[in-house]
Amino acid sequence: MIVVMKAAATADDVQRAIDRITELGLKAHLSKGEFRTIVGAIGDHNPQARQQLEQLPGVDEVMAISQPYKLASREFHEADTIFDIKGVRVGGPHVNIIAGPCAIESREVLFDVGRAVKEAGASILRGGAYKPRTSPYSFSGKGREGLELLKEAGDELGMPTITEVVDPRDVPIVYEFADIFQIGARNMQNFNLLLEVGRTDKPVFIKRGLAASITELLMSAEYVLSQGNYRVMLCERGIRTFADEVRFTLDVSAVPVIQERSHLPVFIDPSHAAGKRDLVPALALAGIAAGAHGAIIEVHSCPDRALCDGPQAVLPNNFVKLMEQIKQIAEIVGHRVTLWGRDDAAPRRAVAGGRTT
Repeated sequence: MIVVMKAAATADDVQRAIDRITELGLKAHLSKGEFRTIVGAIGDHNPQARQQLEQLPGVDEVMAISQPYKLASREFHEADTIFDIKGVRVGGPHVNIIAGPCAIESREVLFDVGRAVKEAGASILRGGAYKPRTSPYSFSGKGREGLELLKEAGDELGMPTITEVVDPRDVPIVYEFADIFQIGARNMQNFNLLLEVGRTDKPVFIKRGLAASITELLMSAEYVLSQGNYRVMLCERGIRTFADEVRFTLDVSAVPVIQERSHLPVFIDPSHAAGKRDLVPALALAGIAAGAHGAIIEVHSCPDRALCDGPQAVLPNNFVKLMEQIKQIAEIVGHRVTLWGRDDAAPRRAVAGGRTT
């Protein structure tokens, strides 16, 4: 449930509510909005809790949260979550493009692609050091060597970095070298991994599973949030359907649906959905037009020699053109693209997800 404080409630009133929630065996989560302060009371149902909390000074009302995902819901946190990653603003009116090679293959490719995507306007550099593959015989990443190269590239280019973590035991080493934890589609319900990254202070980027519902995606985010890490991003990356014309079906409707239900930033992954580089631009633009807070796009300077997902990697020159189109679409829907950690354009109007931004 959530405890809504009165507009005139004092800091002592808020602390008194937090203390009482803790005494009742529940976990308190404070959310300060522009117009009201809310204290979430998360835990097993206690029939006496609501009555006791309603009587506290400064409390306006106590309401049950109807959704199973409590901390991820808009009922708990009405305003869009916006946070900073090394100077890059994520969420709300900001649109960020994450770009880079699927896998870190060599220093030369990583740095060449990194320079190209930064110049085109990407604000976050991606690169996989650990690659979970369908086949055990496929290239599965360079591990620590890849992480070291990613950190070197991020530092030199001045870009935050993101990479996938696939095992709870790898969280400490990924934490050391990368700025954002990526939870891949196949690990969306690896609950031990979600809890482990939730105990850190670095942002977490969670991709929707291949056959997962939106509620299941939000419940995965809840695992991270429940551990005190509130810098969580969600990603629609395509789901399995009967269609076989593309690798997966990008569920564009997931963007406004998630934004209606949750305050967390929502990204799309047109690369894995399409499976073909020629289709990536159309899917990327569709997602931004639907109100997504960004996209994660695979770019490679020589995709025919890529060790992982070459057919879906966009060439650097085509990525430049795509970035120009993304900026135009983002402006139309009232968002602004973040380039190198700064906002490129002021929003004109807000239509994304049916909410003012």
